[in-house]
Amino acid sequence: MDQASTVILAASLFIIMLGMGLSLVLDDFKRVIIYPKAVIVGLTNQIILLPLIGFGIASAFNVRPEIAVGLMILAACPGGPTSNLIAHLAKGNTALSVTLTAFSSFITILTIPFIVNIALEEFLDQSQMIKLDVVETITQVMVIIIIPIVIGMLIRKYKRDFALKMAKPVRIASGIVIMLVIVGITIKEKDNIGAYLQEAGMVAILLNIATMLVGFYTAKMFNLNDKSAISISIESGIQNGTLAISIAVVLLNNTEFAIAPAVYGLLMFFTGGAVIYWGNKKFAKYKG
Repeated sequence: MDQASTVILAASLFIIMLGMGLSLVLDDFKRVIIYPKAVIVGLTNQIILLPLIGFGIASAFNVRPEIAVGLMILAACPGGPTSNLIAHLAKGNTALSVTLTAFSSFITILTIPFIVNIALEEFLDQSQMIKLDVVETITQVMVIIIIPIVIGMLIRKYKRDFALKMAKPVRIASGIVIMLVIVGITIKEKDNIGAYLQEAGMVAILLNIATMLVGFYTAKMFNLNDKSAISISIESGIQNGTLAISIAVVLLNNTEFAIAPAVYGLLMFFTGGAVIYWGNKKFAKYKG
């Protein structure tokens, strides 16, 4: 990917995270006191179980090293604005979804470099070896995640009416940006897209479905209500594909690592739509 495309991708992610910041307030972080069990279960799924499941799938399936690494990058990037929107439309616990996204966005600054380095060491041979500098990567991830979120939160705090007015347009713009990123990669790789879908489609959708099921049933295991279980399921299974693509392209400078996240980005709307349908059908006749 050329320099201009890399800059556009980084700028796109900045806009998406700024939009997320506009929807966050400090109470979203204080909510851990209200939902301590739900937050702990959700974060355990996002930060620990999701990468472990990703590693298991990448190891079990005979895929190219680049696909395996891309899947692990995806597994290192839970949540995001899309998961909050899906949780809301599925009639889940939206406040819990936002809280989990807020916490995981900050925690993954520290976990992403380590998970990605483990994937690079495990799936690439020595001649292909790339290693992320942990401190440098943390700094870069902070720039593309935390700074725009904080700016968005500050706007929300001091210019509340403006933030509320802009929240919907920015959310729509974020969705468009996500689609444009995926379309851009699809066009660039149009000659290979069929092979990529065949190669990465199964592992990407399996990661998505497996983590959503694990998220839902671990929530039920700890006696959380259905709305919280749906939100944890979505937060566990709907990964931040745009961030994963940005790490692959901007930090690792390898578009092949972006194949699995891009394929996942195409497929997640089908599973997300299914969850929205199920949630609406369930809560139309029952309030959990």
